[in-house]
Amino acid sequence: MGEHRFHTPLPMTLEAAIPAGDLQVETVDGEETWIEVDGDEKLVERVEVRQEGDRVVVEFRGKKPFGLTIAIGDFSFGTERLRVRAHVPHGADAKLASTSADIAVQGRLRRLDTKTTSGDVRVTGEVEQDAHLKTVSGDARIDRVGGNLFLQAVSGDLWAGWVGGSVETKSVSGDIRIESLRAGSATFTSVSGDVAVGIAAGSFLDVDAGSVSGDLGSEVPLSSEPSEGGDGPTVILRGKTVSGDVRVFRAA
Repeated sequence: MGEHRFHTPLPMTLEAAIPAGDLQVETVDGEETWIEVDGDEKLVERVEVRQEGDRVVVEFRGKKPFGLTIAIGDFSFGTERLRVRAHVPHGADAKLASTSADIAVQGRLRRLDTKTTSGDVRVTGEVEQDAHLKTVSGDARIDRVGGNLFLQAVSGDLWAGWVGGSVETKSVSGDIRIESLRAGSATFTSVSGDVAVGIAAGSFLDVDAGSVSGDLGSEVPLSSEPSEGGDGPTVILRGKTVSGDVRVFRAA
């Protein structure tokens, strides 16, 4: 196993990409970043970890570029495994990419950008500002986003808990579910998938959405007063589904 340690006071960014295996990121106290790489020996030898100013870069060396800094060339993984564990300070930025690795993030990041093919993305904790999650043949889940959230999936489901800003989602052959929105806009496009959006208590709703070969239903009347009384923010819902239902519900 290889371990690499760097002094990384904020602001700092982790840029990591591996072709297969597991990519795990956890935020920790302090001003240090450390990267652990393990798995098959010949795979570990091809992973380069380095610091460039306020960035820590993890890349797999090869001939053909992929994602952020990854290159896989003509190398075949077969049944061999590669795992990268990254520990970064709370409030760091992360840009993560993979061909067929699962990506798991735990803790508190400032911004997050993930891209994966044939892999799932799971974010446990909070992204303070904006988050971008993109998957092909994989699911994406994120707990909390303080800013705007951008979700895109092909043959995978998208799920988000609480979102402080606006949401933009695109899905083909997958469902979309947002548990709680208080303000901003929710824009969605879905083919062969259902869309469900939760509106926080105290928020109004403005809807311009429809479905081809699907139903549209809302538990939140457009003309109702917010449940706490008085004026409240408005969530603007825009979008369309093909072969999918649209459901708006009052968030718990």
